[in-house]
Amino acid sequence: MIAVDETALRCDFLETYHIPDYRALPARQAALFACGLKENARIKLKLSGYPVSLDTMLLAVVADYLAILAWQNTENGAKNRKRPRSILDTLTGGKTTSEGEGFDSAEDFEAWRASMLGGDANA
Repeated sequence: MIAVDETALRCDFLETYHIPDYRALPARQAALFACGLKENARIKLKLSGYPVSLDTMLLAVVADYLAILAWQNTENGAKNRKRPRSILDTLTGGKTTSEGEGFDSAEDFEAWRASMLGGDANA
């Protein structure tokens, strides 16, 4: 955690435990406190790769769906114009969806699997 963002870790220790200098603690105790930080702690968000907490993302999804429902009942919605911008995409930079890889046949999948495992397809 220190290597990723020491400033975020120090802020989390101060905010959560009111400890201004985690280095004054024994190493095991500092590690225990670091593991005990909540999931929305700055350092845990940074380690997870998410720009915002899960709660914030879920609220953004709810707001986005509500906006779509309201928009569908307008003249613009009927003509598929001026779709509301996604709050979730704004918060995450549009990095919330991933395109899955598809396969045309079982043989294609087996060939891909073999290349990933470094062996033959019958393994």
